[in-house]
Amino acid sequence: MPVDTNCIRFDTVSGSDWTLPLVTIGGLPIAVIDRARSAQLMIDAALARRDAQTRPLIFTSANGQVLSLCARDATTRELFLAADLIHADGMPLVFASRLFYRMPLPERVATTDLFHDAARLAQQRRARFFLLGATDSTIEQAARRVRADYPDLELVGHRGGYLRCGEEERIIADINNARPDILWLGLGVPREQEFAVRYRDRLHGVGLIKTSGGLFDFLSGKNSRAPVWMQFVGLEWAYRTYLEPRRLAGRYLITNPHAALLLLTRTGARTDRHGAVRTGHDP
Repeated sequence: MPVDTNCIRFDTVSGSDWTLPLVTIGGLPIAVIDRARSAQLMIDAALARRDAQTRPLIFTSANGQVLSLCARDATTRELFLAADLIHADGMPLVFASRLFYRMPLPERVATTDLFHDAARLAQQRRARFFLLGATDSTIEQAARRVRADYPDLELVGHRGGYLRCGEEERIIADINNARPDILWLGLGVPREQEFAVRYRDRLHGVGLIKTSGGLFDFLSGKNSRAPVWMQFVGLEWAYRTYLEPRRLAGRYLITNPHAALLLLTRTGARTDRHGAVRTGHDP
């Protein structure tokens, strides 16, 4: 939960001091944290809320598409600002932070990689996961592969994300009955943020909600990751466009130039909840 404009603190079970700096990247407050510590924080914070009957934390992620969408749509921006932490899931955000801050983002925190970091820790600390999103066949395959890769992980439930009218009430009850420490929510932007914010006060059995985008497509093997070198230089979007040109080419043609402009003009400046820019560069 934010305590001022420059840092964020979390209560955990480990006794660690989880006070994280925030930097403004492309107009959004991004946590200065690497992948390994992100996984540790997620498990710590989620377990601290087990059986506490408190509202779950919401961790989400931003990339160029998200920056563009938030700048164009105030409602979507408010959904992201309602989250307790925003990861940088895009190398351009990391590059921009290096230009504007003495304390830049240490690395990209890609949800697809973060899941595996968190799963390994969850096995050791008996943290429980629930997967919600994707098609029924994709989530079934994702759950099978997760159980095979992490046999000691307590995967307490999974469900496809294409919910028919009236099904949300039942899935909320199912999730609460399963009592997962972390709910991995892959419904796509901004639907997953809407779901998390709308239902967080009713998810009494959940410690933390992690919005996950297309995570389950990768966990199931339906989609492949870009080569490591493309990920490192910030070109994973190009690989995804190569695989799905009809669906993604138009999107990136619009959002990439806009995101680049936002990274140059709205990084290093503090912004309020309505997007007004304030001066100041370093946390």
